[in-house]
Amino acid sequence: MSKYSRLIIYPKDIAAITGKNYRTSWLLLLKIKNYYGKEPHHAVTVDEFCTYMGIESNAVISFFE
Repeated sequence: MSKYSRLIIYPKDIAAITGKNYRTSWLLLLKIKNYYGKEPHHAVTVDEFCTYMGIESNAVISFFE
């Protein structure tokens, strides 16, 4: 089993983690996709989010548990 409960992060997750509203979190997700050169249909992983935001992955992983 994976060390994550999920590999993909969604705007609702980002809103809960950062305390921002859904729309701001959705825009942040678009910025992360642009940063990594992803197409609109590609997903953002938890690791990519953590690297972009400078957050330790352990903190985000414990949030999902």
